[in-house]
Amino acid sequence: MDTALVKAGQQSYGQWVRWAIGMARGRQRQAVTFFDSSVPEPTELLRETVAGAFGGKLTPFYTSAFGGGNPFVLDMLAERYGVPRDQVLGTTGATGGLSILYRALARPGDHVLVESPGFDLFRDLAESHGLEVGTFDRTTERFTLDLDQIEGLIQPRTRMIVLSNLHNPSGMALDYDVLRALAAIAERRGVYVIVDEVYGDYADAAVRPCAAAALSPNLVSISSLTKIFGLGSLRCGWIVGSSQVLGLARDVSGKLEFGISTLSHAVGAHVLHDPAPFAAYSNGIIERARPLMAAWLDEQKRAGLVGGVLPEAGCIMFPRLLQIDDSEAFCTWLLERSGVIVAPGDYFGAPGHVRIGFAQHLDNLRIGLDALAEGLRSYPAATAAATLPKSAAASV
Repeated sequence: MDTALVKAGQQSYGQWVRWAIGMARGRQRQAVTFFDSSVPEPTELLRETVAGAFGGKLTPFYTSAFGGGNPFVLDMLAERYGVPRDQVLGTTGATGGLSILYRALARPGDHVLVESPGFDLFRDLAESHGLEVGTFDRTTERFTLDLDQIEGLIQPRTRMIVLSNLHNPSGMALDYDVLRALAAIAERRGVYVIVDEVYGDYADAAVRPCAAAALSPNLVSISSLTKIFGLGSLRCGWIVGSSQVLGLARDVSGKLEFGISTLSHAVGAHVLHDPAPFAAYSNGIIERARPLMAAWLDEQKRAGLVGGVLPEAGCIMFPRLLQIDDSEAFCTWLLERSGVIVAPGDYFGAPGHVRIGFAQHLDNLRIGLDALAEGLRSYPAATAAATLPKSAAASV
């Protein structure tokens, strides 16, 4: 396959994933999907929850989500975050929440800052709403913040700063002293900081003592049930922030948001009401997978193939490829060769890296990691041979 054509045709991470899935479906063997960034969907737990809610008497949690969200979900989230109910807004996933905030807190032509590397949807959504986008760097192996750089990038038209914690794509947690200092900058400069916390609950209280929204009225939290419990099918998300921010967000939502599913958010209410089985499922998968992932990373680092750090929590990591420059070409080659789908760092703003989602059942994880390691060893020689003249390649 002509990798250049593939690269020219994929303009976003979502488009690349759809292309990769299509490629994988054409193979005889089952693919290993390391691009997944959550635990596998807990289908049996979901079936039991739905059966309990709708198999007999209709659950009282089944009520309209129109006008700000399922009221039971809002009450449970308000208690969880320690805020009044009017400081919580239900959304169609965290992405729906971010879209609402872009429209509520900025106007076309305003300026926003988004992290790099980061989820490309942060930029794409902003641009779709007519906003000008600048970037700030997440630096070092731990993808930390340079507060001086961020403050220096704030313009008179800057309305918000957008970042993730745990960080996507690296899985790294922000130091809370740094986050508090960022809050102080936001208050002084009159901007908002939107913190995507969809992976946040993987971290314990020592690492992440509270939601970002608890630190300052200028900080806003968005989250969902998608990453922490593998329940992307529910599209149950939310925004938590100050009364002022939520008033603006609720106004936009009331005018434009008609997609919140009464059915799926009722199921979400059951999950929030009794999260223990879902937490046990997620934690069990990650606790079993993490030692295998750590051992693999150590082995590849000793071999000089990758660099990077395994984050203390969560289910993703973002190693740097030490002997491969074109990470997208490598990911394409690996998919064609072995059916392993690894997310290229190009789509997160960091060519030369790959994102690995390791919340996999162990047999699948072993197969995928073995194929990835073999690919890291073989690719440089394979591409070198492919670029030689035929006569020279025959003699190699």
